[in-house]
Order: sequence, then C-alpha cells, then structure tokens
Amino acid sequence: MKGCPLSCLWCHNPESRMSHAEFVRMENRCMACGLCNQEELAGRGTRVLSDKDVESCPTGALQKAGLEIEPAALVKLLLRDRVFFDESGGGVTFSGGEPLLQMSFLTETLDLLRAEGVHTALDTCGYAPWRDLQKAAQRSSLVLYDLKLMDGVRHQAATGQSNRIILDNLKALSEIHAGIWIRVPVIPGINDDDGNMGAAARFLSSLAGIRQVVLLPYHHIGEPKFARMGKTYALAGLQAPTLQRLESRAAIFRARGLVTTIGGRP
Repeated sequence: MKGCPLSCLWCHNPESRMSHAEFVRMENRCMACGLCNQEELAGRGTRVLSDKDVESCPTGALQKAGLEIEPAALVKLLLRDRVFFDESGGGVTFSGGEPLLQMSFLTETLDLLRAEGVHTALDTCGYAPWRDLQKAAQRSSLVLYDLKLMDGVRHQAATGQSNRIILDNLKALSEIHAGIWIRVPVIPGINDDDGNMGAAARFLSSLAGIRQVVLLPYHHIGEPKFARMGKTYALAGLQAPTLQRLESRAAIFRARGLVTTIGGRP
C-alpha cells in the first residue's frame, strides 16, 4: 500500500513513499522520444505527467506506480489465488509503504478476507497511533513488525522520525497479540553495531508475544528504483553484509533466547 511516514536511507520501495500515484521510467526500454523527460518524472518540470503519457509511451518505458481500488474489488482479485493459500498455508500480507496510513481501507479489507477464512498478516513500521495499530492487529493473525534502531537520535537521522512511538507501540502490542515477528534490517555502518543489536535483543527479550526475530540483510534492489523515479539514492555503493557478519548479529539475539533467522534461512 502506498504512503509511508518514514524515509529510511535504505528504502527499497521508493514508489511506496508517497500516498499518490507516481511515474517511473524503465531506462532499458526508453528510446528518448521526448514525450516526457527526467525533470517531469521527478516532479520538477513545468508539466505534470498523467495516465495519457503512460498510454502514449511507444515502448512501455513510462509506467504508473499506484492503483486505486475498492476493498471488495481487491478481495475478489485476491481470492483468485485461494487455491495457493490453501496449499501453502499462507494468505494475504498487507505491506507498503505503511498500511496503517489507510485505516478505513485496511480494516474493511481485513474483515472481508477473514470472513472468507483467509489468513491475514500486517507488515508495519509501527509508526502510527496506538488505536490504529491495535485495531489492525486484532484483525491480523500475524504481525510483522520492523525494529530498526534503538537510539532515538540515530533513528531520527536514519529514518526521519523518532522511534518513541514505535517502541511504545511494540511494547503494548506484545501484551495483546501472540503472533509477532520482529524484522530487523541489517544495514552496514548504520545499525549493525554491537551496541544497537545488543539493545534491541535486550528490549525484545523482555516482551511477551515475540515469536521470531528475522534479520533482513541489506540489498541493492532499491537503488535502480530511485533512478527510475528521477531521485537520488542515499546509500549508493554500500556493500551488503557478509554471511559471517549476519551470523554474528544473529548470535546476539539468540544469546537472549530469541528464535532468530537470517532472511528466509532457518
């Protein structure tokens, strides 16, 4: 879902930061015909791009990121994959961006899916009013909760927001929900130090309801996306952490009794 209250330096979904539709250009398809340009794509031109520009693009290089849809229509679309949900034991995860920014849509869609017996999961950064998180979590079998940095000043510098609400919400959520997976992005030089990881492990081990900690290794998927949108990527050239480094970070959480995995690895 589009719209996010954070602006993380390592964001890999820049097309989901803004709540409105945006346009991206696939450079490998662009033939520089002049019907649109980089300034307009970045929102700095004198002309605003529109759906007509997408339709008139001769190579399909210009694409729109963002679709408006009603809850009932989305659920009808999602239920086409029900056979896969039933086979895999999976369901529907609401991610973004930040789904809690669209509460009316989110809760209505969650209710419709649950009425159909579909497993639901909420993927959130936790930066939202508690009442909204509580309402959405009560409709979700699983909550995937991001924990990026424990120090408030460092969190502000890396994401654009304080972490106070995020930490308070997680503590409150752990008291009412038994299915919480913590997702910790491992960003070299930003949050992978012993101090931050140790503080996160101590905090999480004090909470009930935490079923698993998942370390998410930094990757470069977001970098070309920023270029397609005419934006600058803040961490250009940053190298992904090695497996040895990731294992040493996981050991910090495991030492606190927390079941910890790296990406999709058991």
